Amino acid sequence: MHDVVIRGGTIVDGTGAPAFAGDLAITGDRIVQVGGKAGPGRREVQAEGRLVTPGWVDVHTHYDGQATWDPVLAPSSWHGVTTILFGNCGVGFAPVRPSHHQALIDLMEGVEDIPGIALAEGLKWDWESFPEYLDALSRLPRTIDVAAQVAHHPLRVYAMGERAINREMATADDIALMAKLTEQALQAGAFGFTTSRTDQHKTPAGELVPGRYAEYEELIAIGKAMGRAGRGAFGMLSDFEDEATEFGWLRQVAKDSGRPVWFLLTDRSYDPDRWRRLMDGIRAARQEGLPLSAQVAGRPVGLILGLTTSLNPFALREGFSELSRLPPAEQLARLRDPEVRARILAEEASPRLLEILPPLSRQIATRWDRMYILGDDPNYEPPPERSIAAMAARTNQSAPEFCYDYLTGGDGGRMLYFPVTNYVHGDLEVVREMITDPHTILGLSDGGAHCGVICDASLSTTMLTHWVRDRTRGERLPLEFVIKRQTSETADFFGFHDRGRLAPGKKADVNVIDFAALRPHHPEMAYDLPAGGRRLVQRVDGYEMTLVSGVPIFERGEETGARPGKLVRAE
Repeated sequence: MHDVVIRGGTIVDGTGAPAFAGDLAITGDRIVQVGGKAGPGRREVQAEGRLVTPGWVDVHTHYDGQATWDPVLAPSSWHGVTTILFGNCGVGFAPVRPSHHQALIDLMEGVEDIPGIALAEGLKWDWESFPEYLDALSRLPRTIDVAAQVAHHPLRVYAMGERAINREMATADDIALMAKLTEQALQAGAFGFTTSRTDQHKTPAGELVPGRYAEYEELIAIGKAMGRAGRGAFGMLSDFEDEATEFGWLRQVAKDSGRPVWFLLTDRSYDPDRWRRLMDGIRAARQEGLPLSAQVAGRPVGLILGLTTSLNPFALREGFSELSRLPPAEQLARLRDPEVRARILAEEASPRLLEILPPLSRQIATRWDRMYILGDDPNYEPPPERSIAAMAARTNQSAPEFCYDYLTGGDGGRMLYFPVTNYVHGDLEVVREMITDPHTILGLSDGGAHCGVICDASLSTTMLTHWVRDRTRGERLPLEFVIKRQTSETADFFGFHDRGRLAPGKKADVNVIDFAALRPHHPEMAYDLPAGGRRLVQRVDGYEMTLVSGVPIFERGEETGARPGKLVRAE
């Protein structure tokens, strides 16, 4: 008698092999049979006409703080994700001295747009060292599995104090301490180390992050510590100002450590050949036997723009700014006042707001051709004719008038999509090339981050709906390939050896999916973080059941209340 038998589904096992029909049997927390006719089960799930897949392994999230208080970790868990990895982009909360709690909150708020007030309220800080942080994570019953990486910025602040915050050069003793702490964290179960070297990452006060200009010797020493530990992947985000130099030290880390090395890769509109040059650098390293890879996104890195989001097409106009802190219902009522509407639309960008709002705000306030109506069935490869500029041209309104009336219509929850990277010439061919390259891994969902302006935790669903089923403006991708990319490939790369495949003996993390009904909803703003902090969430239809360790955690979109998830430690 098995505990669970999923009968008659179309099994896509995560290896890339062709799909096949059959039963999947689970006993305890393990898969014991895949295919054929299984014996009876205490719980039988009829899956005819459904896909049966491994649970998604999402390796780029930022739930570092939320995972210490929230057992569910939605919206990622709503979208079939059963394992998440955080500690990305060099930000995190361990190791930490009590005197630097606020500094790490500021870093996370500035880099990842997670409300500082929510972090200050939610974090218990019942740890100092990284191993103690892992212990704290292990104490909370949870829905899905979590895992962590060592982040460079808190590591540097712990070793150097204010000197790190001021971005001073590390001494030999500082570097030795960082290497030692990294090795200890890896031995305790961390899955890797990450850093960032980009001007895009700043604190709320506009200061660059502590590791922005860290010497290469510092990073190479940390790589050597990873080699001594014999585990973990080394990850980085960089502006690649000097591509040859950046590749030089990355190759050295890969050579010295013998560990996988990856960096984030997206298209840049101002340098369309950049991503191809960087991929050529990876291919050259691979020819020398060095394990370099690029982590890529499966859709544009795009901003969500609405009345309640962090960025808005009218945010540079004083009349809108005056209303931006009102409760949503009151704000909407005021914006619908004809006099208020006329005043805001007549205004130009305010010099005061230009100084204090992000530089991207200027584009958002003027690039009506880059703004798209997201709609109830979100399209992440929108055609040019769906832009605000094109839609306004088909009416007797200007683009700002059309946009204003659209956003203030309905219940005030309407939103726009503003692709920043990876959307070139009105399509996602660049993305298709990236995700089909054998030297890339799929990531960058950023689950838990950019709470007021990005909602990409639904990426796992988009990979199936858009790339496999719905794409009309270019080549689609095979189902088996897309599922492999977000299961066995991500699991194998980071060392999650017991999951990512449907095979006897593997952990029973499983999705049962109504593929025809699979659909992400329009994003919405929730105010459910500690202290009433806001975050964008995105619900989904089509996941008939998600199981973690053989236990159903969601059935037809409803949470079961089960808490089989746990902290996963690297081995």
